[in-house]
Amino acid sequence: MLIAHYEHRLPADYDLGIIRHRAAQRGKLWDDTPGLFFKAFLLREPGRFGAAAGSYSSLYLWQSQQAFVGFVSTRFRSVTDSFGRPQIQTRFALDARRGQGSVARLAYRQDIDIPRDADLADVLATEAAHNERAAGQPAVVAAAVGVDVERWRLTRVLLSEGELAAGPGAVAYQVLYLAQPLLGELPR
Repeated sequence: MLIAHYEHRLPADYDLGIIRHRAAQRGKLWDDTPGLFFKAFLLREPGRFGAAAGSYSSLYLWQSQQAFVGFVSTRFRSVTDSFGRPQIQTRFALDARRGQGSVARLAYRQDIDIPRDADLADVLATEAAHNERAAGQPAVVAAAVGVDVERWRLTRVLLSEGELAAGPGAVAYQVLYLAQPLLGELPR
């Protein structure tokens, strides 16, 4: 599995109605995408949930590298045509689970550096166990944790029905639309 996330900063005077409309219209196009557990259309609105500036982003959980490459080589063109070519942050998923929640309204992303002298096997096993516990919270729709092996950093992702205590440094996003073609296939 692969977690992918990219973000587009928006000008201060950008009409966020355009982004909301785009997510509502384009979201449905992802509802039956092969190889995709979920795609969250995300918004950071200045003054809400700690956001100082606006951004629009997409967060994916892909079933395989091949599914992700298929997206980049075909459907990604609509992104580059509209916003240019963003840096896509990718993580190898250590663990991903669906929760008991049903409608994702917020997404949280928390990046955690892995200490240089940490035992990697212990860190990765601990994070997978942490993710399993996180997915068990009543409001959680999905939880995933991935590792960036270039920077040796963990990324925790939570999709929830409402506000959660997601941890230090966690960034909150409003979920405008959640396409979830294979979400039901994830373990609980």
